[in-house]
Amino acid sequence: MKIAVFAGDGIGPEVTREAMRVLHALDLPGLELTEGLVGGVAYKATGHPLPPETIAIARASDAILFGAVGDFDCDHLERALRPEQAILGLRKELGFFANLRPATVFKGLEGLTSLRPEVARAIDLLIVRELNGDVYFGEKGIRTLPDGRRQGWDMMSYAEDEVRRIAHVGFKAAQGRKGRLCSVDKANVLETSQLWRDVVIEVSADYPDVELTHMYVDNAAMQLVKNPGQFDVIVTGNLFGDILSDQASMCVGSIGLLASASLAEGTCGLYEPIHGSAPDIAGKGLANPMATILSAAMMLRHSFGLEAPAARIEAAVARALADGIKGGDLGGSYGTAAIGDAVLERL
Repeated sequence: MKIAVFAGDGIGPEVTREAMRVLHALDLPGLELTEGLVGGVAYKATGHPLPPETIAIARASDAILFGAVGDFDCDHLERALRPEQAILGLRKELGFFANLRPATVFKGLEGLTSLRPEVARAIDLLIVRELNGDVYFGEKGIRTLPDGRRQGWDMMSYAEDEVRRIAHVGFKAAQGRKGRLCSVDKANVLETSQLWRDVVIEVSADYPDVELTHMYVDNAAMQLVKNPGQFDVIVTGNLFGDILSDQASMCVGSIGLLASASLAEGTCGLYEPIHGSAPDIAGKGLANPMATILSAAMMLRHSFGLEAPAARIEAAVARALADGIKGGDLGGSYGTAAIGDAVLERL
């Protein structure tokens, strides 16, 4: 049970430390945690945000627990050397193509969301986001037009096999939940989205037990605020999924509560909170580690098939929140270590 721990920048080391404490407390047989450098801290130490040593650790591991990357000190670097390239590089090197981002409102937190409590209470959804295509990985650049104006350009594209692969993940996820899959695209104006929709419809023939619907991304963004309870599983591309998953985080109260899993075709996965490195509070002991702790639970479930300890972690987090253990992101006064202690006490 070999787990690579890449804490990264900002609050990354603080929140991953608490998740590691929880993993150790479970007394899991054969647990091995190996730490490595990623992001800005890796660049400052080695000259690259994803050094070969870190890639080697990742390849030798069964799963990766990831903190966060992002460092204002590195904003002047060329794009290939910026901290954020570490996560993109890991996705490419290990083939992580499917991102799972669950969103649900914990009991007692309904009043902390941006929505009416009765609307927020109904949220229980999973966003399945494709990770290896779209404008993030397409050709891009800045060019000068004949009239002297500068123009930035990014290529959006998906091949049908890329869509088919992520569609299967979405349908299988829906089979294990409420049996409803909503595919989000912009097929009314984008040819890439038209292909996406066509292929998803083709794949749906393999899953007659799942109800498939389609929604344009602008409408999906509106519906996440208006009636989020209508969604079970959402499958979408890289760009739209990035935006919608962050929106969903605020619908449930705080980005500090949302975990995620990035999966390859085997059992290896990368697990991380969806919040950033938050350099403004780094080192102050104020970060909420619950999203990272919940990411560790997803890791036990998806990479190791350990449902019981995963559910145990999730229940401990839920009990801590119900008992009023809240960080600053939720209007509380508990610090990082105190939140970790509270979860440990309830395991």
